[in-house]
Amino acid sequence: RFFMFGDSFFKKVENKTKIDKDTIISLANKLQGENMKDEKKISELVDEISYLTGKEVSEEKKKKIIEANVKDNIPKDLNSML
Repeated sequence: RFFMFGDSFFKKVENKTKIDKDTIISLANKLQGENMKDEKKISELVDEISYLTGKEVSEEKKKKIIEANVKDNIPKDLNSML
């Protein structure tokens, strides 16, 4: 499923976050299908990414991330986020 992203995408993410491609794919696989609507699973993923990157995510920001996922308000072009 993540073959739509080229190696350059993963290199950009790795350079910014220090998280390797395999970990990115593993994290993304945790949120497939209906899991994208499960607030608890999204919250756990945010916490895991926060831990891996060493960047704290406030409860307010986490709530906004969860709400954006649940309401399908996520940018379709992930490259633009980098």
